[in-house]
Amino acid sequence: MIRSLKRRACGASFSSCRRAGTVAAVLALTTLTACSSLNGVVAPATVRAAAAHSAGKPASGPVDCTVAKCVALTFDGGPSEPTPRLLDFLKREKIRATFFLQGKGHTDTYPDTVRRMAAEGHEIANHTWSHEDLTELSDDAIRAEMEPVQRDIEKATGHAPTLMRPPGGATDDRVSKVMKELGLAQVLWSVTAKDYATTDTALIVKRVLDQTKRDGIILLHERYAGTIPAVPTIVGELHDRGYTFVTVSELLSPAHPVPGKVYRP
Repeated sequence: MIRSLKRRACGASFSSCRRAGTVAAVLALTTLTACSSLNGVVAPATVRAAAAHSAGKPASGPVDCTVAKCVALTFDGGPSEPTPRLLDFLKREKIRATFFLQGKGHTDTYPDTVRRMAAEGHEIANHTWSHEDLTELSDDAIRAEMEPVQRDIEKATGHAPTLMRPPGGATDDRVSKVMKELGLAQVLWSVTAKDYATTDTALIVKRVLDQTKRDGIILLHERYAGTIPAVPTIVGELHDRGYTFVTVSELLSPAHPVPGKVYRP
C-alpha cells in the first residue's frame, strides 16, 4: 500500500491523493523533484535567468519577466461551452493566457473556440485526449492520448502545440521521453484553487491569492461553475499587487521550452 501511494504521489496526481486520503500522499505532491522516477524538473525563472545571462539580452516578447513581476494564468480541460465568456473578459483586460486543451468532447467539439483563442493571442497547449494518467499507459497509448489533440489544434490554428500538461501532473522519466519524441515540453503549476471540487467562487479567489508568488503558474478550469466568476477578482487583485500576466512561454523568455523537460515554479 505504501509503495503504491508513493508511486502515485510521485506522479503528483491530485485526484489520486484525494482518493487515498493520506497525509503522506498529499505531502509528496510538494516534493515532486524528490521522486526518483522524475528528473529534469526546472523552474521557469531559472531557465529564463540562465538564457538572459548567456544571450546578454532581455526577453524577446512584449514583457521582460526579469524586470516585471510576472505570473502565468493557465486553464485546463477546455474548450467548453463557458469558454467564450472567459475569452470575452480576457480580451477586455488585454490578458493572454495559456490554455491546455483536452481532446474528446472539447477540441473536437469547439474548433471555433480554439481558433478564437489563437486569433486573440492566447497560447494553446495539449492536455491529452481523454485525461488519462500517462504514467499508467504504454508508450503507444501515451502517443495516442497526445497526437489527436495535436492534430485538432493544428487543424484549427495552423500550428501544433509545443507545450503540454499531464493530467493531474502525473509524469515520470518514461513520459518525459515520449514527450521529447513528440516535441512537447511539460508544464506543471505552483497555484491550484482545486476548482474541480468546489463551486465557491470566494474560496477559489482566496486559494489563488494566498498561493500566488512572482513567476508562479496558476491552474484553473473554466468549465467549472465557480471559476469564471472568480477570474475578474483574481485578476484585479493581482494587478493591484503589481503582477503582470504572461503566457507560459513568455514566463520562460528568452529561454525556449525544451521538449521533454518539466517546468514547475
